[in-house]
Amino acid sequence: MTLPSWRDWLFSGKAFLASMLALYIALAFDLPRPYWAMAAVYIVANPLAAATSSKGLYRALGTLIGAGAAVFLVPLFINAPELLSLVVALWTGCLLYISMLDRSPRSYVFMLAGYSLPLIALPEVGAPDQIFDIALARSEEIIIGITCASLVGTVLFPTSVGTALSARIAGWLDDAASWAGEILRGEGALPVTPLRRQALAADIAGLDLIISQLSYDAATRDVARHARELRGRLLMLLPLLSSLADRLHALKGQEGALPQDLSTLLARVADWLARGRDADPDHGDALIAAMVARRPSHAADWDALMRASALDRLAEIVALWSDCLSLKADIERGRQAGPWRPRFRHRGAVARARHYDLGLMAFSAGSCVLAILVVCAFWITTGWSEGAGAVMMTAVACSFFASLDRPAPLIRSMTVWSGVSLVVAGVYLFGILPQVHDFEMLVLVFAPPFLLVGLLMTRPKLTMFGLLLGVNTASFVALQNRYGVDFASFANQGWAAMAGLGFAYVWTLATRPFGAEIAARRLVRAGWSDLADMAEGRQRGDPQKLAGRMLDRLGQLVPRLATLDGRELAKVDGFADVRAGFNIVELQNTRRGMNREARAAIETVLADLAALYRDRVAGGRHIAPPEPICDGLDQALRLAARENSGPARRALDALVGLRRVLFPQVPGPAGRFVPERAPVVLPMAAE
Repeated sequence: MTLPSWRDWLFSGKAFLASMLALYIALAFDLPRPYWAMAAVYIVANPLAAATSSKGLYRALGTLIGAGAAVFLVPLFINAPELLSLVVALWTGCLLYISMLDRSPRSYVFMLAGYSLPLIALPEVGAPDQIFDIALARSEEIIIGITCASLVGTVLFPTSVGTALSARIAGWLDDAASWAGEILRGEGALPVTPLRRQALAADIAGLDLIISQLSYDAATRDVARHARELRGRLLMLLPLLSSLADRLHALKGQEGALPQDLSTLLARVADWLARGRDADPDHGDALIAAMVARRPSHAADWDALMRASALDRLAEIVALWSDCLSLKADIERGRQAGPWRPRFRHRGAVARARHYDLGLMAFSAGSCVLAILVVCAFWITTGWSEGAGAVMMTAVACSFFASLDRPAPLIRSMTVWSGVSLVVAGVYLFGILPQVHDFEMLVLVFAPPFLLVGLLMTRPKLTMFGLLLGVNTASFVALQNRYGVDFASFANQGWAAMAGLGFAYVWTLATRPFGAEIAARRLVRAGWSDLADMAEGRQRGDPQKLAGRMLDRLGQLVPRLATLDGRELAKVDGFADVRAGFNIVELQNTRRGMNREARAAIETVLADLAALYRDRVAGGRHIAPPEPICDGLDQALRLAARENSGPARRALDALVGLRRVLFPQVPGPAGRFVPERAPVVLPMAAE
């Protein structure tokens, strides 16, 4: 492990300063639980000023919603503890489900509003007349903490989100350029995309998180539109690179080696991409012109089709890469540099569309509801005085990790770190704080552990545990204006918290033992179901949104596939399905402009594809496409090649793409598709 950098120390110092400022203000106003203000700072603290501001806003909204619910619901159900338990559990579960529907920082509003109700309401069920004062105090103290964190993060050496975005974009482009270089120089021209390259789709999630925070940073607010344009183009690059690798592999298989002029052109593009961020976007125009000049004037046989398709893919990649370089430069300048004219205009970039596994999400939220109900039932049945603490921690633990395939390991870690916090709090309460008589000394004695907490939060693998250590230590110490602590009360509250976390761990082990495989299988089947619907004409829609949803699904799938080495699912090539989707949509859009014979052949292909993907969905496994589909594709190719209309040319390219997706190892159809006198000129490809 490397030693903390000066930036790590800076963040830790700023977080500690903000927490002490929040604590001082809360103590000065004699608020009942000033430690909530201190804990709130560590909950929202982030090295990026915009991320602190956005999370602070969402935490404030979530707290106010939860506090309002507590004020409204507790008086209504105070005489019916069973009903109150049911209401609390359903409130937490329903808002947790809503939070999982919004995979952006905004989701924190709903998750926090969900578990804030038990945090505020349950400890006060014995004194319902005080619920308004408690809800108001919690809201005030948390808003104080949020304000202090945002103020310190913005004023003292702020780190712009634009800096982090530029670094993340540069890293992504470097990885994509490496893959492109492998393809163009021959090493990566494979029929199946390696899993490590499919992982580029998953990396977009990190970009999404930063892009969503641009509007909270005054220095980057103007480039939010450029950032969204860049995101769409980065995603569009992925299936195009996969398609180019496939075409080059096919050409090598047919001819033994690539034609010399094509190899020379590929090397020129590879050299340009290898310059990375220093490459000149305008040089892409010259490269595209060279591709147009080398493109076959007519593509009446399979070899010519493959070469034309490879050049089309390459031209689209160069245009996209030029756009990405221009957009990145504008983002780094921090301001929108006037109107922007994209080079890639053949079709829209990938739209921001999401895939949601509603069934698994409902199961996760329902598991949380049942866990809360079980602990509430135990609390009511036994009359345990500190049972509210167990319910609160169960709700928090089950909510925090609900979106994970296997939440139990992290809940176990949460339990361990909470135990560490309890020990640290005990040392302070009974060994150190009795010797402290002024605020200055309090700051000094708090500095060592909380500066360490800040350093832990700068390490991605330890961020969650640092946050838990800071928040729980502040909460267990429960610092107030006057020192007064009872060991029995402290021990009982600590035991209740640990019992709630321990139960959440056991509960998730019992109810969610599935791991990543079941989620991965459901994602793959959802993709097949989408393709079947498209082939049947049920889901033609916007191809950019379709591609966005399929690539989002791939981004969720890749991390899971990485844990399934040696199994059938690990062989999935998600980009092949995206390419198939593009081509199916193109066939649906163009078939009506074809003559009757060609249209009938295409409709037969679509019906066969729908049946294939339905069989995969029903069987829950990959089923190899039957040979009649290959024959049908070849027949449709020959019929489409006889026409010289725009729809026919687009349909021909889509049929070529499907032929390569479904039958990459089968040689293309032999012979010429049309007589010598009737050349077929392809446009930019549709795949």
